[in-house]
This record gives sequence, C-alpha cells and structure tokens, in this order.
Amino acid sequence: MSTPLTVGNSRVKDARKLSRRSVRTERRLFLADGPKAVEGALSAVSHSGESCVVEVFVTPQAAERHVDLLAGADVTLVDDRAMAGLSDSVSPAGLVAVCRFIDVPLRDLLVTSSPPLVICADVRDPGNAGTIIRTADAVGAGGVVLTGHSVDLYNPKTVRASVGSLFHLPLAVVPDTAAAVAAIRAAGMGVLAADGAGELDLFEIDEILADQVAWLFGNEAWGLPAEVAALADHRVRIPIPGRAESLNLSTAAAVCLYAGARAARA
Repeated sequence: MSTPLTVGNSRVKDARKLSRRSVRTERRLFLADGPKAVEGALSAVSHSGESCVVEVFVTPQAAERHVDLLAGADVTLVDDRAMAGLSDSVSPAGLVAVCRFIDVPLRDLLVTSSPPLVICADVRDPGNAGTIIRTADAVGAGGVVLTGHSVDLYNPKTVRASVGSLFHLPLAVVPDTAAAVAAIRAAGMGVLAADGAGELDLFEIDEILADQVAWLFGNEAWGLPAEVAALADHRVRIPIPGRAESLNLSTAAAVCLYAGARAARA
C-alpha cells in the first residue's frame, strides 16, 4: 500500500481549491463527499459521456471499510489531516471524489426525461436544493432544473444534502426562469406553481396532478414573485388546517411531489 498523501501535497491542495465556486466553474469539477455521494458518482457519467469521477481520495481506514464500493476506482490514499481539508463534513467519512460536472442542457433533459419535472426558481439554500433533488429522485421525477439565482448545484452542502441523488436523475441549470418555463410548456407539460395563496387546493386536483406536469418552487424567504407565478398554468396551495404559518420549502416540495405520485398511481 502506498504512503498516504499529506495536507501539503500539491494534488491535495489542488483538489481543496474546488471548495470555491469560481474554481469549480472554471475547471468544471466538484467534490463529492461521503460513501453515498461517491457511490453515486462512480456510477454516473458526465454530459460528454466520460466517467463522472476523476479521482477518489480516501483514508487507509475508509479504503478498508469500502473495498467493494471502491473496486475499480482510481483511488489515492490521503492521511486524516488531508481528508479533513478536502471534506466539508464536521466528521469526515474518509472518502471524497473529484467529479466532472454532470448537468445537461435543458433541451437534452426535455428530450430524454418524462414528467414530472421540478423547477427550483431562486432557491438559495443548499440544504433545501439538495433535499428537493433527493425527493425528486425518490418519487421518480424526470429531472430537476435550477433557474434564476439558485444556489450552485455543486455547492458541497447541496451535494451532501442530496445523499447521492444528484447522480441519479438529469439536472439542468438555466439562468432565465421564464425561458425555462416556456421551454417546458412547449414540451407539452403543464406547470404548477406551489404558492401559499394559490387558487387550487392540492388535495382537490388529482386529475391535474395525474397529467404531465412540472412543479415550480420558489425562494425560501419570499416564495414566487407574482411575475414568476404568473408563468404557471395554475397556482397550487397546500392546505394547512393546523396553526403553522407555512411549511419549509423542501417539506412543501415533498408534499406536492408525493401528492402527484399518488394521483398518477390512482
């Protein structure tokens, strides 16, 4: 077994720079931290068709724990201090993969994916974005589109919150929300905006939910601006019979997506 690289090694230093968005964007590389993320990355391919994973950094202890997972991977041993510098986690699991970007152009996503789709408009919190991707994966959604000023898809917290789902379904990044919604509608899908003041009750629209739809979710703090909500075919509210003022964004997304999954199976 080779000697583990230390925190001062140039390759480790180079990989650590991917914690900065500007470097990730320039190199089109990002870090996937932990066994679930690395497992997903090893089974994924980039938009160009290459293997998603460039290299896996792993501690000797983690290499012994995850022999099957790492079989056939290009593995580089690092010591604990080097791993602490590469990992965004408080308690590193001992393996981090350097990965190629995996997002695809929206036009490609629309050709290969089936409804439902998820549109995240100006979703800024990386935990919410990652959790929505994970939920979309769980319900069998056809893809997730991040629009406007949404968080960086490859933010370490987004990647970690997706728990590997980032690598399981098509993802697109579109700066213009209106253009993204227009393209999705042109592909034959209705667009439903999740809105606390929506005219439709989520529990009373099974016929609409069972059709080909895309869900539009807005920012954590201010929701969907009127001009963005107006892009949708319908605005849908989640009934709240209790005393809570509202639901967390990722919770609301899960309720909407599972209501759609139930209606589609009915």
